[in-house]
Amino acid sequence: MIPYTYSRYLAIAIIAALDSIFGGISAVIKKNFDLKVFVTGFFGNAILSILLTLLGEKLNVDIYLAAIIVFVGRMFTNLSIIRRYYLEKWTSKKESKKSEN
Repeated sequence: MIPYTYSRYLAIAIIAALDSIFGGISAVIKKNFDLKVFVTGFFGNAILSILLTLLGEKLNVDIYLAAIIVFVGRMFTNLSIIRRYYLEKWTSKKESKKSEN
């Protein structure tokens, strides 16, 4: 069980990590994946978001909400790229099978 005081930190770190993962998958699809960029982004985003959360708590302002909005927005953008790629791949595969018959 995670203590309540750390739940914000863990939540923002998970969202930042998911953003990096979706960005990495999107980069693979676009054929411009770079492992160094992925790893530094993965840890850099998580650390920056945790630091923003800490700063927000010290200032008594929910700064982490801005990071959540940015990360979730990017996750939806990357997810739409991934979805379109696999939808087009599935559609073209279906059409090629149809033309063979």
